[in-house]
Amino acid sequence: MVTVVSIQPLFPEDRVLDGSLELAASLSERARELQADGKGPVADALVPLLRNMNSYYTNKIEGQHTTPAKIQQALEQHYSLDTEEHKKQLMATAHIHAEEQLEKQWKDVCASEMFNAERVRTIHRLFFEALPENFRLTNEGDLIRPGEFREKDVTVGKHMAPPVDLIPQLMEEWEKRYSRIKASEYQLIATACSHHRLAWIHPFIDGNGRVCRLHSHLTLHASGLTDGLWSPLRGFARTHDEYYARLAAADMSRRNDLDGRGNLSQEELVKFINYFLNCCLDQVNFMLKMMEFGGFTARLRDLLYYLDANPWQIGSDKSVIRPEKSALALEFIARTRPLSRAEFAQILGESDATARRITRSLLDFGILRSDSHRDDLAFALPLKSLRFLFPKLWPEVDSE
Repeated sequence: MVTVVSIQPLFPEDRVLDGSLELAASLSERARELQADGKGPVADALVPLLRNMNSYYTNKIEGQHTTPAKIQQALEQHYSLDTEEHKKQLMATAHIHAEEQLEKQWKDVCASEMFNAERVRTIHRLFFEALPENFRLTNEGDLIRPGEFREKDVTVGKHMAPPVDLIPQLMEEWEKRYSRIKASEYQLIATACSHHRLAWIHPFIDGNGRVCRLHSHLTLHASGLTDGLWSPLRGFARTHDEYYARLAAADMSRRNDLDGRGNLSQEELVKFINYFLNCCLDQVNFMLKMMEFGGFTARLRDLLYYLDANPWQIGSDKSVIRPEKSALALEFIARTRPLSRAEFAQILGESDATARRITRSLLDFGILRSDSHRDDLAFALPLKSLRFLFPKLWPEVDSE
């Protein structure tokens, strides 16, 4: 019989956490390094793009992803005429808007305050309110009520989720246990534990996986370790089979007296914790490599040479790049700050007409952005620049 104590252990005993604490300490240290390196216009341009990527990967885990280009089209209010593709686009934008809105809304919330049942309900509500009612249906035809706990018992794979009358009490236990953890390394471990235990409760009729992943992302953000520059979501998707296998294994009952003191397996929970932290560490290390400015500068020049060798039509004119000169101006904008058009032209050292054509070409490609013809020129990251500037960051972009 399932009771409130069936979810124990919510957190492993200290005697089995040595390896997990080392991973958490390494993650914290490397994340601080990335934050130190990831300052400036390049990082600012990356954040919205990474948010789009997060939506792609969390939906990919569910098998309901669209392409990066179609996500961009949806953000520009251009939707597919195909109903199923349109739904996938809306799921992508629903995640993007929920992630962005909650990062802003909860910007002063600390990590321990993220372990809150109402915040979990808010994540679910924001995601599903963004979908039309005809898209808020489970595969079985049940209506998904945004932010509302499920009203029927369900089985997920081999896991029979707790009965509906226990959900409020289980969420209360979940909240109490994790919200009182304050030490930073232990909070990282709590974030991993809470991810599985929230999935185990399965509080909603649908969307539980998305909510768990977005909750983990937002909790790591609240811990002050991400600045929007990394997320475990990409790591979960790239190790999709292991992600599901570790979640399922952590559903197992305790094997013997050495496997903790609760109903569920402590050993498998620790394995999930270590998998979770390794995913995070892998993503941080990857972004540290991508943010090395020397490497980025070389990749930026490669892009400009490619554009110069492959001119395109802009109205009645052809694009003009002048790689050696435009590289200097672009590097300054990417490293330091936006420039006025006059400042940009001065660095280019070309005639006024040529400087205008170079500026127009870089704006048309999207590596520069400006709100109007009078505003400063700022650095931007169009999808088509990624295979040069951040190779392997979002490989599916290259395939398009």
